[in-house]
Amino acid sequence: MRSFQNWMDEYAQSHQHPTNQIIHKICVPLIMFSVIGLIWMIPTPSSFNQIPFLNWATLFVLGCMLFYTSLNLIMSAGMLILTTLMILICQKLYEGDILLQVSILIFIISWIFQFYGHKLEGKKPSFLKDLAFLLIGPLWVLRFFYKKIGLNI
Repeated sequence: MRSFQNWMDEYAQSHQHPTNQIIHKICVPLIMFSVIGLIWMIPTPSSFNQIPFLNWATLFVLGCMLFYTSLNLIMSAGMLILTTLMILICQKLYEGDILLQVSILIFIISWIFQFYGHKLEGKKPSFLKDLAFLLIGPLWVLRFFYKKIGLNI
């Protein structure tokens, strides 16, 4: 298994252009949110209703958190905060009956910008090489935030 640093280094190779980096810092979290929202909308068995927030999206996030924890404990703490906020927002949008529409709109617009960023970059998105990079992108973005607050990970 690749180390956290190996993942970051490889992801960074196709994210050097300043505009592409800005696009990713905005769109990667939005795509992550929209994917959680889309998965949230998958019908669940009635037995799930007995446990608050239990649905396919929260199970997906749990799997992601296991992956993040295996890579870097400090980064996984940040991802736990980020995904918890996303889950809370998804719950509110679900209650307002607009989660599906909002998630689809964010997903489409964010991917358009992502591909535009890679056109500027002149390199294909990392996930075309390895789908695991879809989970690495949020860590790469979070790492910039950590650097801003003085944590060099």
